[in-house]
Amino acid sequence: MPKTYRGSCHCGAVRFEADLDLEQGTYRCNCSICRRTRFWAAVAREGGLRLLAGEAELTRYVFNTRRNEHFFCRHCGVRPFGIGNDTPMGKMYGVNVGCLEELSDEDLSRLPIVRVDGLHDATERAPAFWAHL
Repeated sequence: MPKTYRGSCHCGAVRFEADLDLEQGTYRCNCSICRRTRFWAAVAREGGLRLLAGEAELTRYVFNTRRNEHFFCRHCGVRPFGIGNDTPMGKMYGVNVGCLEELSDEDLSRLPIVRVDGLHDATERAPAFWAHL
C-alpha cells in the first residue's frame, strides 16, 4: 500500500514528497549512471512525486538514448530523483531512497532490493555480479 514520504537533497534546497510502496521493492541498478552515483531507487508512478521546493535549484541531465532524465541539486550535488519516460509502466519517478527523511537506518536495512541489469538494458533480470549494488 503506497505511503507518502517526504524527502530532500543534502542541503535542503530541493524538497519533495512521493507516494511509494517500499514493501514492493526498491531498486539497485548497474547502468553507468546508477553505478557511479550509487543511486538506490523506489518507484513512484506518474503523478506520485510532488516537488515542494527548489525547482530552480535542480540541474537536469540526460545522456545516451535521452529517454530518462536525472536531476541533481545544483548546490550539494545530490540526486533526489529521476524520471523514466520510456519504461514498461510508462512514465515513472525513481526516487532516491537515501533522500527520504523519515526512514531510520533500521528501516533502510529491511527494505527489499531488486537488482536490475540496466547496463545491458535487461531490467527484468539481475546482473551476473550484484553484491556491490
